[in-house]
Amino acid sequence: MKIAFVGKGGSGKTTLASLLISHLADQRRPVLALDADINQHLAVALGATEDEAAALPALGAHLPLIKDHLRGANPRIASADAMIKTTPPGAGSRLLRVAEDNPVYRACVREVGGARLAVTGPFAERDLGVACYHSKVGAVELLLNHLVDGDGEYVVVDMTAGADSFASGLFTRFDVTFLVCEPTVRSVAVYRQYLDHARDFGVRIAVVGNKVSDERDLEFLRDRVGDDLLTWLGRSDHVRAAERGEVRPIGRLEQANRAALAAMCALAEATDKDWPTYQRQAVEFHLRNARAWGNDRAGADLADQVDPDFVISPDALSRSGHAPVPN
Repeated sequence: MKIAFVGKGGSGKTTLASLLISHLADQRRPVLALDADINQHLAVALGATEDEAAALPALGAHLPLIKDHLRGANPRIASADAMIKTTPPGAGSRLLRVAEDNPVYRACVREVGGARLAVTGPFAERDLGVACYHSKVGAVELLLNHLVDGDGEYVVVDMTAGADSFASGLFTRFDVTFLVCEPTVRSVAVYRQYLDHARDFGVRIAVVGNKVSDERDLEFLRDRVGDDLLTWLGRSDHVRAAERGEVRPIGRLEQANRAALAAMCALAEATDKDWPTYQRQAVEFHLRNARAWGNDRAGADLADQVDPDFVISPDALSRSGHAPVPN
């Protein structure tokens, strides 16, 4: 399952992502965590020190390696330099699995708090005034376009806050998007905005209430979110301890809050994979980006990178020389 966490800034999005990642790692589920937020806090939320988090390799710094590896022997892509963040896979491309050994993972993925984590990297001083953060997130979009996850395998992405997630096609790369919502008017407004933007793309959104103190908070969310409210987490001593830098085992999380994590996993695992739609949306956003800026930058028509007969799937993974994904 590919899962995204979105929500208003300060809603607890990164905290909930880290709790779910720790929950999965504790159950020895194959999980790959990706920090795609402009505020790079997921590593610390998983238990790294600030110095350890700052030392993590950035995906954006390894973009040439990522492109070269994913390109493989795809004859439609003249060179790794010709790839852009939306380039979809085709026959000959190298596909990825959640848990495997490959040059990209060796360069960019590190174990943090029992989970495997890759980060886009922070917004650096050299970027100020000349770049947008979504240029860094492009590495995540490329990886997800080429990644085949099997049953019981998880990719969990902490997205940037608010509606900024819609600045690229990355928002379509997930089986379930968990929108973290506080019982506040401003947090609900972000939920409605996200719902409006995602409606035409078949994005499955489930709301997870956070910082729910009492029945009035819960009724507020039920009234404004309705059936989209999947579950909720209450105030947590476990989370408060983590915010003070005290790392506790996930088993010490309050029982009701662990039940909320289990409900999130149950929803994800009950969601059917739709590989043809996944490929179609990758192609759609690739063509949008090609027309908007990619063709001019490449000096070529990047529509030629699209393989009309290819659909990423477990079968395509097997044909590319990988072992079958687990059933």
